[in-house]
Amino acid sequence: MSYLESLFSLEGQVAVIIGGTGHLCGSMGVALARAGAEVVLVGRNPESAIDKLAAIDEFGGKSWFFQADVTKRDELQKLLDQVVARSGKVDILVNGAGAGSSTPFLKITDEEYKQLVDINFSSVFMACQIFGEYFIHSLERNSIINVGSMAGMLPVSGLYGYSAAKAAVHNLTKNLAREWAEHDIRINTLVPGFFPAGQATKQGDESRALEILRHTPMSRFGNAEELTGATLLLASNIMGSFITGTEIVVDGGFSSMTI
Repeated sequence: MSYLESLFSLEGQVAVIIGGTGHLCGSMGVALARAGAEVVLVGRNPESAIDKLAAIDEFGGKSWFFQADVTKRDELQKLLDQVVARSGKVDILVNGAGAGSSTPFLKITDEEYKQLVDINFSSVFMACQIFGEYFIHSLERNSIINVGSMAGMLPVSGLYGYSAAKAAVHNLTKNLAREWAEHDIRINTLVPGFFPAGQATKQGDESRALEILRHTPMSRFGNAEELTGATLLLASNIMGSFITGTEIVVDGGFSSMTI
């Protein structure tokens, strides 16, 4: 094993990727599998997992899909139970389910607001409760990676419910990091900037995309694979061992811009 492999290897670990059928979290799942972890991709649509599972299988990695509505507590509990039964344990949890909306603020219905909060925040809250309790009793070192958003740090125009829910994810992560450090549970927020599959870039037209690029010093959108370094750092119990309660931003410099 090379020096770098010894630092970032996840051999023998099991990673659950909620939202793993999506573009960004799917790429994170592939990265974790390449580092040696067995990966469980969680989502609603089995067809969306096919290409990710195939990519992992291609290099001899181990992965499988679990279908769940992660806005429901009983399905999250079933997820944990099934993973432990099939894979023996869980070491890493990625909370990456998300959905956005461009509905004008005064037109957002109670139903739409609840949907946005449920998928972007409540799913994270409940998953942290269910898996966190398991981690505490496992007496092992564990990592939780909550996928935040630039909209959770800086309000993004037109994404009212999404921005508020993601801000709650950032806050919860810091609170739990303080609470669970004594149990060797590290919990951090991975903050993607603007990626072609991101919620903020889905909502607007070409003029909005140009505005985002003007505000990004690197003058481009990110590629999903560019989340790999941060993902492996936060997942590794060696290289990430003293990192908890923080926000790792991968944004091409977007958050450094003012005027």
